[in-house]
Amino acid sequence: CGVYDGTEVHEAAAVLAALSKHGAEPVMFAPDKAQAHVVDHTAGSEMSQERNVLKESARIARGAVSPLTDLKAADVSAVVFPGGFGAAKNLSDFGFKGADMSVDSEVERILSEFHAAGKPQALCCIAPILAAKVLGKSGVTLTLGNCGAEGDWPYQGSIEAAK
Repeated sequence: CGVYDGTEVHEAAAVLAALSKHGAEPVMFAPDKAQAHVVDHTAGSEMSQERNVLKESARIARGAVSPLTDLKAADVSAVVFPGGFGAAKNLSDFGFKGADMSVDSEVERILSEFHAAGKPQALCCIAPILAAKVLGKSGVTLTLGNCGAEGDWPYQGSIEAAK
């Protein structure tokens, strides 16, 4: 649960707050599977324990989180994927394989289903890499950071991988 092995908490909280402020009633979904790995956020090192993505998501959501398999485009207005390395490690394997990545089959289904339905999709931080892989040949337009000095844009390599 956190930026290095899961959701970027600030992005998730900001999205939930903004949606609620504007009258939306957010519902949360997450894959019901083991995290790729668990990171000690105080040291940046991998820990030898297992955690479930859905259960960790409930920590952030502070409420009910349903399995991703239950999410259908017909049931909601839009879909938002917060960033954090969970998108690159649990929703895909981009964080381990780079451009040779694959996307979780349920995430692929959801992105394709929402695209086909013409429903809005918002993907934060590194999460647009999911749409690049799944929808890239569909003529979609993505924004994914910027290029420049490595210190200013440390993950700019994802832009090339998304192409």
